[in-house]
Amino acid sequence: MGLFITDGLRMFPYDLGLKAAEHLKRGEGTDMKQWVLVLVYFIMLSCLSRPSFAFDGVDSSMYYPDIASYIVKETSGSKVFMAKDTGRIIQPASLTKILTALIAIESGKLDQEVLITKEATLVEPTKAGLKPGDRVKLLDLVKAAMVSSSNDAAFAIAIHLSGSVERFVTAMNFRAKKIGMKNSAFTNPAGFDKGRYAGNISTAADLLALTEYAIKNRTFNDIAQMESILLTELNSNRLILLKTHNKLLAKYPYTVGIKTGFTRRAGKCLIARAQKDNRDVLLVMLNAQGDRWLLAEDMFEKAFALQTGKVRDYAAREEDDFNYRPWRR
Repeated sequence: MGLFITDGLRMFPYDLGLKAAEHLKRGEGTDMKQWVLVLVYFIMLSCLSRPSFAFDGVDSSMYYPDIASYIVKETSGSKVFMAKDTGRIIQPASLTKILTALIAIESGKLDQEVLITKEATLVEPTKAGLKPGDRVKLLDLVKAAMVSSSNDAAFAIAIHLSGSVERFVTAMNFRAKKIGMKNSAFTNPAGFDKGRYAGNISTAADLLALTEYAIKNRTFNDIAQMESILLTELNSNRLILLKTHNKLLAKYPYTVGIKTGFTRRAGKCLIARAQKDNRDVLLVMLNAQGDRWLLAEDMFEKAFALQTGKVRDYAAREEDDFNYRPWRR
């Protein structure tokens, strides 16, 4: 029967609109119902013929219905290869730790020893296995937060740098606004989105702005592409091996980081960077329902295959078909 449209409480197949248009063309009826069907038919046709994500030179294969929000962009300029609902508010899960790590790196205190408090250990997994009283270099905590997404490391960073999680969250929100994350808000440094820490929100556009800023830092880049780390507990010289959750590093040879995220509310999230044939591309994926590794590889390959002329340049635009706004620093 084809696609369906609604008229009042009844359902009419999309094909009826086409038939009604044919009847009217032949002068075989002009009742109000047929006129309504014809009108709706052409409205639907216009929508289906040019989806909101599409633009000149890029076909519908660039659309990924299994991902709630995404954007794929070159890092060296303003070319966006594909995007969907980049302004949609979504929980970022552990992608939050990119901001936490960045604040720690920019603090200039990476060589400091951090005393692990009980509060930092009373978090949900994933954890590095730190215990109250342990001493760890701040640099190692940043690595643990980024590479293995350790929540205890993220909380330890916050408490060490600001004295409390609450004060660190204030610093996070201030820094986010300075970077250009206009539609983001944070309640904790790890990415929790329920209970007392409910409220971490962001958008694909904001997270892209954060990542583009972060990759300008060499220390961040070095950490973001690590597949494993050895964290040293300084009191006992105990070594803790932590491995990455980013399976894209092993599955897609052009990957160079950056961070994964997941909660039941946020779904599967990923910010990834890939370099191929002298091209450098960033991907932000939020709430993916399918295999995010396969999706990311496919998106990167399509981006690398596109000619420069087939993507839209956003350098001089305030608004566009993607509901995407360029950030200015």
